[in-house]
Amino acid sequence: MKSFIFILFLMTIPEIRSVPAFAQTKVTVNQTTLEELNQLTPEISTEELRKILESNSEPVLDVRSTTEYAIAHIPGSINVYEKEIERVRQLFPDKAAQFILYCNGPFCGKSKRLSEQLVKLGYTKVRRYQLGLPVWRALGNTVQTDLEGFRYVIAKDKTAVYVDARSPLDFQKETLPGAVNIQQREAEKANEDGRLPYRDKGTRVIVFANSAADARRVAEEIAKKAYWNSSYFGGTFADLKHAQLW
Repeated sequence: MKSFIFILFLMTIPEIRSVPAFAQTKVTVNQTTLEELNQLTPEISTEELRKILESNSEPVLDVRSTTEYAIAHIPGSINVYEKEIERVRQLFPDKAAQFILYCNGPFCGKSKRLSEQLVKLGYTKVRRYQLGLPVWRALGNTVQTDLEGFRYVIAKDKTAVYVDARSPLDFQKETLPGAVNIQQREAEKANEDGRLPYRDKGTRVIVFANSAADARRVAEEIAKKAYWNSSYFGGTFADLKHAQLW
């Protein structure tokens, strides 16, 4: 009875009465983690990873193959393949160093295996973004494609869409064969007029421009239109032309 009276008393306090109980525990999809049982290393959420990348406060390692990394990786991450454990030890001789590992999502074992090996070697502050690249993309975040990845896509993926984010004048002068011209703030219109493959949102889309920053801005807008397989080229149009990819 005393407990019941105490609860009623608490509910009379405005600061407590005005806050719904669920508001204190509910998390968003950006704040959650996989949380498998018996993990040796902790996970971080998408929101935490985004903040780390924005502040450049902690190294983020993509432990997939060099080809996978070149095709698409989280901007700001560096590639250290899962089996290159000696390279990790060289990069981080201090076993109290903090760094993040990620790979191909919840069902990818690369980051988990490497993290467990590092724990056995005495590393104490290794964490994982186990949701990985697929969830990062699914939540509307863009990824970066390197030159070798661009080369791979041109050779292997005949359905890919290439977006030239340069000015219409530059586009008319010269562009990658088959590319479409989409400027910043045009993703909505391009999604409706056919420049983007709105009937198949899984189509690979790569944005390029005169700078990686310009390409990224357009790619971020395209990703927010549910093109989860989109990315931006981390170089320039001049780099693509110099590489003689077409």
